[in-house]
Amino acid sequence: MGVKSTDERCAGEIMETVPLVMRFIRREMRSQGSLFLSVPQLRTLVYLDRCPGSDLSSVAEHLGVTPATASAVVNRLVQQNLITREPNPRNRRNVVLTLTRLGSQRLRRVREKACSFVIRALADRPDSELRKIMDGIALLGKVFKDAEGYGGR
Repeated sequence: MGVKSTDERCAGEIMETVPLVMRFIRREMRSQGSLFLSVPQLRTLVYLDRCPGSDLSSVAEHLGVTPATASAVVNRLVQQNLITREPNPRNRRNVVLTLTRLGSQRLRRVREKACSFVIRALADRPDSELRKIMDGIALLGKVFKDAEGYGGR
């Protein structure tokens, strides 16, 4: 086996670390009981917070799932009164999805809780390490935003 290039080693670190961080956050979120949302539900709320009035196809694309799977996620969120699903006035075959006030509040609380879990995990780290983590995360975000074509969004 040859020596891996820096980009290969970096990709390997990302592929190992991102799921580890997500498992940590998911485990902590599950321990919250009534605040708990599945990862697809949370990702849907985050997406609709950023892109209010999106349709089901956009949500499915964002989640990387079939429209039927996205529809099931959306149905559960509608039943919980976290989002609304209304006919699109410009195209009756589509629906418009929007966070409800309760959905916005729940998303805010979930984000706050998740952030508090991460803060606890980082609490004993020296400032020099935290700055490196922040710089790395900012750069990682830029790389993937650029790759996805989000630019400054």
